[in-house]
Amino acid sequence: MKKQPFPTCIISGAIGKKYVVKQYREGTVITAYPDMTKVVASDGQLICRNLFKDAIAFAKEIINDPAKKKEYAKKIKKGNSVYHEAIKEYIARSKTAIEEK
Repeated sequence: MKKQPFPTCIISGAIGKKYVVKQYREGTVITAYPDMTKVVASDGQLICRNLFKDAIAFAKEIINDPAKKKEYAKKIKKGNSVYHEAIKEYIARSKTAIEEK
C-alpha cells in the first residue's frame, strides 16, 4: 500500500481489474485488485447468491414494466424504492417457501 498525493483523492473504486483506489481518513491508498480465484464458496453462500440473483431479475422485471411498477408502488410506503422493496419481498417469499418444505 502506498499513500498518494492530493489529485488521487478525487478517485475511488476499481480501475479496471488491476488496481483499487481506497479513501481512508489518513489519505488515499492504491492497492492491487483482489484475486478471488482460489476462494471456494460454501453451499450456503452459493444458495444465497443464486437467491439474490433471482431477486434482482424479479425486481428488474417489475421496474421495466410501467404497469407492474405503478401497481407495486401503491403497496409500498412513500419514499421507498420499488426496486429495493421488490428484492426484499422476493427474498422473504423465497425464505418462507424454503421453510415450509
